[in-house]
Amino acid sequence: MKKIGLDSFRFSISWPRILPKGKLSGGVNQLGVEFYNNVINELLANGITPFVTLFHWDTPQALEEEYGSWLSTMIVDDFVDYVDFCFKSFGDRVKIWVTINEPNIFSINAYNLGSLAPGRCSSFAGNCTGGDSATEPYIVGYHLLLAHAAAVNLYREKYQPHHRGKIGITIAAHWFKPKFNTAADRRATTRAIDFLFGWFIHPVIYGDYPESMSTVGNRLPKFSGSQSKLLKGSIDFLGLNYYTTKYAQHVPLSKNKLTSYDTDRQATLSAHKKGIPIGTPTAMSWLFIYPKGLEELLLYIKEKYNDPVVYINENGMADATNDSLPIKEALKDSLRIRYHHSHLSYLLKAFKHGANVKGYYVWCFWDDFEWGTGYTVRFGLTYIDFKNNLKRHLKYSAYWFKMFLLKY
Repeated sequence: MKKIGLDSFRFSISWPRILPKGKLSGGVNQLGVEFYNNVINELLANGITPFVTLFHWDTPQALEEEYGSWLSTMIVDDFVDYVDFCFKSFGDRVKIWVTINEPNIFSINAYNLGSLAPGRCSSFAGNCTGGDSATEPYIVGYHLLLAHAAAVNLYREKYQPHHRGKIGITIAAHWFKPKFNTAADRRATTRAIDFLFGWFIHPVIYGDYPESMSTVGNRLPKFSGSQSKLLKGSIDFLGLNYYTTKYAQHVPLSKNKLTSYDTDRQATLSAHKKGIPIGTPTAMSWLFIYPKGLEELLLYIKEKYNDPVVYINENGMADATNDSLPIKEALKDSLRIRYHHSHLSYLLKAFKHGANVKGYYVWCFWDDFEWGTGYTVRFGLTYIDFKNNLKRHLKYSAYWFKMFLLKY
């Protein structure tokens, strides 16, 4: 990181690595605490600011078995105890905290589609052993928001006055464009934004869900007056993860259609119109390169959500892993360079129009184990040789970033 010239590193603390049983009463794993202390201290010793996420989807299994984890309100108190321990243990050195990473993606994929742990969904939505795609995503989202608000309240009251840090939440957002220039598709585009992004940003800015989500009815848990008050203004900054843009097309509700989060938004999402992709394809089937979407999304946030401080917490693209390529060839990632150059160019345009952006983080610093795709794709600026003792090689994009940072 220091060689490239990065001045901040975003990483997550694993709840079960600190509290293997999920609760303080179950004991603290001191080796886990020592590990994170070592990471934080080494970063600071090299002039690199830690930017720390407290929950990136790894719920302690014990809490899943005890009460269904995020399906229960009980998770809020256990989450607060966990973050309290982290603030106390690391907050003297960590000054930027994220409560939850991508609560929307977690709620949708873990409880609507069943593609992430704990793999819950309706039988028609995926290969799940249990779940309800019409209710559980919203219940989980509700509890995630309550946990976020409670954690922020704790930090502001107990730690922020003397630690003088900042705390926020990181939300993933595609940008959306009407598939066709019709009033119905324009309304569908608004719903698509609200059901993905507004679902979580609206409550932490205004204390309630966006109006378009009222169509969910009583399946959408309601905030009490005190909960709404705690949520409203519960961020010092917004973490924003942006990768791509999609088309939205109106789909009317059908009485014969099985109800789920996907049908509630009354919009189909796609990356093609008349057979033409919205942008350059990549190794990820959902990720097409559309950099202007970042500018448009940032200006939308500025206008609709009171111009918050924004950190771009994730932006990047993957190449397919090709083990037949010599490493010297695999390092030549020209498409990734074009991806970041174009996105940074549109970020600059948004900045010049007043978007309050304070940082930009690449997903990711090195090739990682990328969720469901594992090692079949490579997102990193740094090539990891998984067959040769995890040896690291800077890709061409890493050298491009080094020159970019030196210049600007």
